[in-house]
Amino acid sequence: MLKKIVTKFGGSSLADAGQFAKVKDILGMDPARQYVVPSAPGRRFKDDDKVTDLLYRCHREASEGADFQDTFDLIAARYIDIAEELHLSCDLGAALDEVNERIAGGAGADYCASRGEYLNGLLLADYLGWRFLDAAKVVCFDEHGLLDSEKTNEVLGQALADGVPTVVPGFYGAMPDGEVHTFSRGGSDITGAIVSRAVCADVYENWTDVSGFLMADPRIVQNPREIGSITYQELRELSYMGASVLHEDAVFPVHRAGIPTNIRNTNNPGHPGTIISLTAPRCGSQPTITGVAGRKGFSVISVEKAMMNSEKGFGRKVLQVVEECGLSFEHLPTGIDTMCVVAAGDQLEPVREEIISGIVRETGADTITVHDNMSIIATVGRGMVNNCGTAARLFSAMSRAGINVRMIDQGSSELSIIVGVDDCDFERTIRAIYDEFVS
Repeated sequence: MLKKIVTKFGGSSLADAGQFAKVKDILGMDPARQYVVPSAPGRRFKDDDKVTDLLYRCHREASEGADFQDTFDLIAARYIDIAEELHLSCDLGAALDEVNERIAGGAGADYCASRGEYLNGLLLADYLGWRFLDAAKVVCFDEHGLLDSEKTNEVLGQALADGVPTVVPGFYGAMPDGEVHTFSRGGSDITGAIVSRAVCADVYENWTDVSGFLMADPRIVQNPREIGSITYQELRELSYMGASVLHEDAVFPVHRAGIPTNIRNTNNPGHPGTIISLTAPRCGSQPTITGVAGRKGFSVISVEKAMMNSEKGFGRKVLQVVEECGLSFEHLPTGIDTMCVVAAGDQLEPVREEIISGIVRETGADTITVHDNMSIIATVGRGMVNNCGTAARLFSAMSRAGINVRMIDQGSSELSIIVGVDDCDFERTIRAIYDEFVS
């Protein structure tokens, strides 16, 4: 039985006619690549505009009553150039005219933004000689704008059951009334994962402009090592900390179906990239950790009260105040008489006084202190479970670098060790941890 491979190509992979040609060559390398999910054209050079950004600008200009035609002409020129260079025969003019008229008629932001993928999908289908399937007909959102995953899986599965090679544009679907609705930016990754689940793919290939994941941010660590294989759990931990090549919501459909994801580079198709799977294999030469990543700008609300541990409902009262103030928390480090709530600093600031007074009122806390400008750094790796002394090595490395640890948190899975440090120590901490385990 022929394997099934779903391929998603990002905006940089389809930015111009030359990139379209690379995509066609990649698809021709393996007959199992029968389903393609395209993004809108991305930047062709450093100061270029992404088509999606131009479409949002069109909507904004039209909404403000301004003339959006100059902006729309830039969009049209991108698609016309691709069509002419590839000698395509599809009626692109009619499609562009329809989009132009809809924008002038007051179309919503989601419709406008989605046309980048829609138009690119039309061009790619014509270029490949494949079927075009409008995502608005098969990707279903509920009345609240949330993906109806089971309905989508059923509808999309039926539409693709005949095995005909098909292009399904990414990023959007439709509400129950047929109105176009989009995912968040980067949502074509999600569409690719949804299609993979619907066709029971053997592999979901996500083609972009990098050759997979790196063990650390190359802006912080010079020439970090590549990650050959990683589990979905590890990916989730690292993506949460900002180390993302893949939209984090794209993990769930393929994870649920047990389908591995392969991050590949359109400009270097011979590179194997990174394989993401349920149980990624490990070899003896791999470091103990899989990667290290972090984010700046957190605040820690430290609540102290004597005998807190014997007071029933104390934690619930604290979190109830946090919830009622509309704040989501990141971590909850605790001690015998101390409970800490870690949250994004910019989200805490507007409700800081409300939260402090609310916690005092509900709990009778002895003292409440807020520490700002903290970074959270996660050291992630499935290999840490079976390697004694991992935490000791990590903290010793930080000590040698003269870094003060402000918070420590480790989940029961032992998949990650999370530390909090001052924002000014963020880059030094990542380099110290990486050098200890990898260099």
